[in-house]
Amino acid sequence: MTADTRAETPHTDRLPRAWLIVGVLWVVAALNYLDRIMITTMRDSLTQAVPMTDAQFGLLTSVFLWVYGLLSPFAGFLADRFNRSRLIVFSLLVWSLLTWLTGHARSFEELIVVRALMGLSEAAYLPAALALIADYHRGSTRSLATGIHMTGLSVGTGLAGIGGWVAEKHGWAAAFDVFGLFGVAYAVGLLFVLRDPPRESGDVTLTAEQPRLGQALVSLFSSGSFILLLAFWGLLALAGWAVMGWMPTFFKEQFKLDQGAAGISATSYLAVAMLLGKLVGGVWADRWSKTNNRARILVPAIGLFIAAPATLLVANTSVLAFAIAGLSIYGFTRVFSDANLMPILCQVSDSRYRATGYGVLNMFSCIVGGITVYVGGALRDAQISVSTLFQCAAGGLLVCGVLMTMVRPAQTRIPTP
Repeated sequence: MTADTRAETPHTDRLPRAWLIVGVLWVVAALNYLDRIMITTMRDSLTQAVPMTDAQFGLLTSVFLWVYGLLSPFAGFLADRFNRSRLIVFSLLVWSLLTWLTGHARSFEELIVVRALMGLSEAAYLPAALALIADYHRGSTRSLATGIHMTGLSVGTGLAGIGGWVAEKHGWAAAFDVFGLFGVAYAVGLLFVLRDPPRESGDVTLTAEQPRLGQALVSLFSSGSFILLLAFWGLLALAGWAVMGWMPTFFKEQFKLDQGAAGISATSYLAVAMLLGKLVGGVWADRWSKTNNRARILVPAIGLFIAAPATLLVANTSVLAFAIAGLSIYGFTRVFSDANLMPILCQVSDSRYRATGYGVLNMFSCIVGGITVYVGGALRDAQISVSTLFQCAAGGLLVCGVLMTMVRPAQTRIPTP
């Protein structure tokens, strides 16, 4: 096994152009989530133009998620096997073309095909991008760089609401045309900017044989810490989807709010808190990692030990201000994990397989997330209160924190991470 385990020192921090890479990929990350979520914001406009049932409309998102999750490990392997930069550009180009094609679909069947293909093309992006950022940020800037990139996903999620506004003003296809063509143009520009870092003579991956998928999976699952990360990320997805999926309903029922006020209260404060948390969690882990090689592991664990009681506060208070405060604390501390997952993966797995590893984690998270949404609905049908779901989520967050404390960096490291 070859992994990064040392306490980092300034001279190994990053390669030239490291922050430029983060900046250009931040835009791609925003497009990644904007393009996939935008369709959910224009239900009325879309269903008027392309007749479909509510179940069929929901299937447009489900198909994307299933394809995206199931193909994530293979997509991650491609990022380990081939040039990461070119894979990112190709992924962006294809999904942007598919975004444009979405606006030109004229039947439900065409929409389903386009959404499935979009799941395939978008699956290649995140493992490759996070691995490329880790390649450039080799020391005490790795978590902050990852956190900044992950804020792009948050911004893209927030901007997706533009789709509904554009659909009302200019028709449902207009937003897909604009953002699809913008993505194509941006992909062409990336061809001249994005590059994999040069391999140095001490880098074991320079001379090692090319990765194979079977070898990658065997290597990953031979690590007890990777298995702990898999359980951690899946359980965190369960808790996270329970909170995200049912918080608007909880606010509406618990505090007698109308739909609009409940939606804003349940999402806007949370979005701001999560964006700030990704930055703070990255900076904290980076600084602490200079003296403690377990810092990137401990910061997410501490965050979850705070997020769990904050979730209980939301579940048990009858005061709206306290619920918003608890939700904001949850969002702020929960995403310490987002800023540090790939850096932790770099510490516990072979450097040749870090993108494959992230793809496996991503697949498991998507599967658990999909199951959680369905089970949550079934529990609601069985008259189980949302407060009970949140109490279970809080317990899950505590277990996640414990699992994270059990993760241990590998005992060997590569000379050039």
